[in-house]
Amino acid sequence: MNPTRVRKTNYRTVVGTLLVLALLIPGAALAEDPALETREQKKAPTAFADEKPKPVLHWGEGDGKSYFVPAVDILGFVFLLNQFDRYYFDSGDFDSDYSSFKENLTGGWVYDSDPFAINQFGHPYAGSMYFGFARSAGLGYWTSLGYSAGGSLLWELAGETTTPSINDEFTTGYGGSILGEPLFRMASLLLESGQGKPGIWRELGAAALSPATGFNRAAYGKRFDGVFRSNNPAVFTRLQLGVNLNATVHSNVNRNPNGAETAVPQSYEKGEAIADFTIGYGLPGKPGYTYSRPFDYFDFQFTAASSNIFENIMSRGLLYGTDYTAGDNYRGVWGLYGTYDYIAPQVFRISTSALALGTTAQWWLAEKVALQGTALAGVGYGSAGTIDGIGERDYHNGITPNALVASRLIFADRASLDLEVRDYYVSGLASAESEGSENILRGVATLTVRVYNLHGLTVRYTVSRRDAQYESLPDTTQTVAAVSLGYTFLGQTRFGAVDWRPRSEGGP
Repeated sequence: MNPTRVRKTNYRTVVGTLLVLALLIPGAALAEDPALETREQKKAPTAFADEKPKPVLHWGEGDGKSYFVPAVDILGFVFLLNQFDRYYFDSGDFDSDYSSFKENLTGGWVYDSDPFAINQFGHPYAGSMYFGFARSAGLGYWTSLGYSAGGSLLWELAGETTTPSINDEFTTGYGGSILGEPLFRMASLLLESGQGKPGIWRELGAAALSPATGFNRAAYGKRFDGVFRSNNPAVFTRLQLGVNLNATVHSNVNRNPNGAETAVPQSYEKGEAIADFTIGYGLPGKPGYTYSRPFDYFDFQFTAASSNIFENIMSRGLLYGTDYTAGDNYRGVWGLYGTYDYIAPQVFRISTSALALGTTAQWWLAEKVALQGTALAGVGYGSAGTIDGIGERDYHNGITPNALVASRLIFADRASLDLEVRDYYVSGLASAESEGSENILRGVATLTVRVYNLHGLTVRYTVSRRDAQYESLPDTTQTVAAVSLGYTFLGQTRFGAVDWRPRSEGGP
C-alpha cells in the first residue's frame, strides 16, 4: 500500500476527530446517573443506575445471527474503499483488476514500509470495521477475528495492485480485533444503558464508536436490534482535558537537511492541549461477574493532542483466562491477553499488536485504601522509528517482545495515584531490515484529586526514551518528557475501586 500524504491527513483528521467525539459519550452518560452513591455502586462501579440492565431483545439468536451478512458487508466495504481511493488519489496502486488479483494470488508476500500512521492505525482501524460487521451480526469474538483476517486478505489481494504485505495482514486482522472489540463493547454498553429500546441519541453515539455496528443496526431493519449483553461489569471511566505546562527533549537526531550546516535539534511543542479518555471494563472483584468471553475484562485509552491527533491509542483485553482470589482482600484475573498499542509523542513513535501472559488485580491495603494493577509480558509484531530525522529510518518493523506494569493507588473517594511503565524491543526478526533494532521505554505518573462531585484536577508526568542501533547509521538516543495539568471528569467517585468486603470489614 502506498497512499499519498493527503490520504494520511484524511485518516488523521476524519477518523481521529470521530474517535475523540465518540469517546466522550460514555463518560457524559455516566455523569447523568443519579444513583452513583447507592450501595450497589459502592460495591462496584457500573454503567447502570439499576443493579442489572434490562436486556434489549435477543442478541445473536435466530435472525439476529448471520454468517452471510458480514461477508456481504465486507465485500461492499472493500469495493467502496477501493473505488474511493481509485478516483480520489492520483496513484495506480488502486487500479486493481483480475490480472492484478491473479498476480497477487500467485505471487509472494513482502514486509512493506508504507507511512507509519497508515500501517499502524489505518490498517487496524479498517480491521476493526471488518471485525465490527461480524460482531454486530451476532457472531462471537473468535469467529469475527476470522472475518477481520479475511477482509484484510481480500484487500491485500484485490484492493490494491501492490505486492501483498505480511505486516499489513497481521495488523489489520489481529490488531483490528484488539481495537475493534473495545469499540464494539463500548457501543453496546451505551445501547444497553437506558430503559428499553435505545433512542436516537444512543444509536448515534454507538454508531460513532463502532460504525460497523451502527450500519448493521440501520441497514437491516429490526434484524440486528438486539444488544450484546455486558453482564453488568464493573466499569470505570475517566476523561481528562489539560495542557502541557513544560516539556523537554534530549536527542542526537538532526532535523537540518543540509549536513554541512549547524545541526537542528528536535523539539516538543509546549502548551499543547490534551484530551485523554480511559475506560476499565470488567474490573476484578465484583461478585457474580465471570470472565467466560474474550474481553470480559479490557482497558482502553485514547489520547489526542493539538499537535498530534493520535498521541496514544492503547487497548488490552483478557482473551482467555479466569478469576482468582488470595485471601479476603485480594481479587484478580489472569490468563492470555491481547494488546494493541500506538504511541507517538511528537519526536518518535512505537506501535505493536501482541499476545501477552499476565494478571490484573485489586488489593485492599487498608479499610479505605486499594491498590489496582496489571502486569503483562508478551511478544508481538511492532514498528518503531523517529519523526523528521535527516538520514534516519522512518520506522523499523520486527518481532517485538514487550512488557507492562501498571498500578493505581486509590485513597477512598478523594485521590488516586497511577504509575505505569512500558517497554518494547523491536528486533530484526521477521523484518526487511534485519541488521537493526529499537528499544522504547515509557513511564507515566498521574495524580488525580477529586475536588467536587465527579470533578477533579490531574497532574501528569510522562517520559519516553528511544534507543536505536543500526549497522549503517550512528546510534540514536531520544528522550522526551512532559508535565501536564488538567481538569478531570470521573465516571465514579471512588476511582474504580471494587468492594466485595462485608460491612464488618469495611465494605459498603
